[in-house]
Amino acid sequence: MAYLTDRKRAEGMGSAKTGTEHHWQMMVSSVGLAILVPLFIFTFGRILGAPHAEVVAYFARPFPAIVAALTIAVGFMHFKNGVQVLIEDYVQGTLRKVLIILTICLSYAAAGTGLFAIARLAL
Repeated sequence: MAYLTDRKRAEGMGSAKTGTEHHWQMMVSSVGLAILVPLFIFTFGRILGAPHAEVVAYFARPFPAIVAALTIAVGFMHFKNGVQVLIEDYVQGTLRKVLIILTICLSYAAAGTGLFAIARLAL
């Protein structure tokens, strides 16, 4: 039986070298969301409950469409990065890889669907 310290077990394994990048991405996207979410609420709140024709006319203007599209894009990228870090921390083995791939696919699919919906309304 080998009695190794934590340092001896970790020695030579190296670092993942992506911790700083993930942290920086999360910080930038959270600051972006702190600005975009109130803007989205104020722009979307005006048109909430309006008839379809008014919603289409409202989102045909550039500012509400851009705010909604940026909120969707930044929100889902923040979600993707956050869930990826969570999965890396708490799931082991092949399931980790499968869950990360599924989460990334889900994030891109949801963001693409949302952006497509905004584009259909705006154009």
